[in-house]
Amino acid sequence: MSEAQLTDKAYSTEIPHLSDLKNYVGKELGLSAWFTITQDQINTFAKTTEDDQWIHTDPEMAATHSPFKKTIAHGFLVLSLASKFCFETYTITDISMGLNYGLDKVRFINPVLVDSLLRGRVSLLSTNDVTGGVRYKMKVTFELKGQEKPACVAEFIAQAYADSTK
Repeated sequence: MSEAQLTDKAYSTEIPHLSDLKNYVGKELGLSAWFTITQDQINTFAKTTEDDQWIHTDPEMAATHSPFKKTIAHGFLVLSLASKFCFETYTITDISMGLNYGLDKVRFINPVLVDSLLRGRVSLLSTNDVTGGVRYKMKVTFELKGQEKPACVAEFIAQAYADSTK
């Protein structure tokens, strides 16, 4: 385990050139700040996705009937934070355009209770050159404060293009 992986403090890696990205394969890029999952966020996600199950949106029903005794966030609400956590954990300074390309593997491991603290630990798994840029895969581990097991582990794919004017 590298020293960066031992840290518990949020940090970000600045990568000067897109062409340097391959030098970071197998390394941790950063650790985001803690983020609180609120009932309002859960309710907004439920309304937007029309997934209004009581386990997510009804604290009284959850307290009575849920094994967790609290509402829980939708798994895809947690997964939707991947872009935010990646944005907070690394910067490539000479890109003109970057885009989320998709997901490879996703595992939901631990439920995220309302008011939980969540953060993203991001590492670079691979890079592939594409015309004018690089497609790369990152591992995003969604850590839960006070829990040994993460909420989710995902392989997130992005693509970036170099700024030819720099």
